[in-house]
Amino acid sequence: MGEFVRLEVDGAVGTIRLDRPKMNAINGQVTAELKAVAEQARDTAEVRAVVLYGGERVFAAGADIKEMSTITYGEMLAWGGKLQESLKVVARIPKPVIAAVTGYALGGGFELALTADFRVLGERAKVGVPEITLGVIPGAGGTQRLTRLVGPAKAKDLVFTGRHVAAEEALAMGIADRVVPDADVYATALEMARSYAQGPAVALRTAKQAIDDGLEMDLDSALRLETALFAGLFSTEDQKIGMTSFVENGPGKAQFTGR
Repeated sequence: MGEFVRLEVDGAVGTIRLDRPKMNAINGQVTAELKAVAEQARDTAEVRAVVLYGGERVFAAGADIKEMSTITYGEMLAWGGKLQESLKVVARIPKPVIAAVTGYALGGGFELALTADFRVLGERAKVGVPEITLGVIPGAGGTQRLTRLVGPAKAKDLVFTGRHVAAEEALAMGIADRVVPDADVYATALEMARSYAQGPAVALRTAKQAIDDGLEMDLDSALRLETALFAGLFSTEDQKIGMTSFVENGPGKAQFTGR
């Protein structure tokens, strides 16, 4: 466990918890710890779904600008590369990942939330990429993951203006998947994670791979990938359990083992 980032395991759900007072600002240490904890969540077999959470007050208000302000061009290439790599590890956790967003998720914090498969926002949450107000652009996925999520025009509006987006607008734009009272954010994300954790782990991992990798391919190549991944699941125990249960008991009653 790191000083500022840790993995908390409750049953089949692992919570990647950011805890750097006061605003979970992302510096070099947080970046390194986030990568290590994401790898731990990835490699812990009993963890079958993951929640990203910054606490009741704030998700992550952005990068540590004080640390960044004196960095040279060469140093930033290395610093930014490490942050990109850490967020890539989070994005590639082969399990359902839900970001539980309270308060602010801005800049690098928003880019972290964008690595999740789903985002639950509190009613008073605000998200955005305000880097343009500092004379730079988002550098950890804000111009890429955001564009793939909401389309180029909406992404350009947020990147060009740096404005903060309230929860209901985020829901309308497709950034948020659910908006709930602030006090219910973490519990709602946990409930979602537990529902996914009951499913067939190998099939869920394969589904995430098919969707995420397929988005980077032309349609014909993506369809070939889907066919290969689909066929591969017929070697799993959960496929046998799922189909046998369907034939004998009807749909939705299978008890999967995760193998």
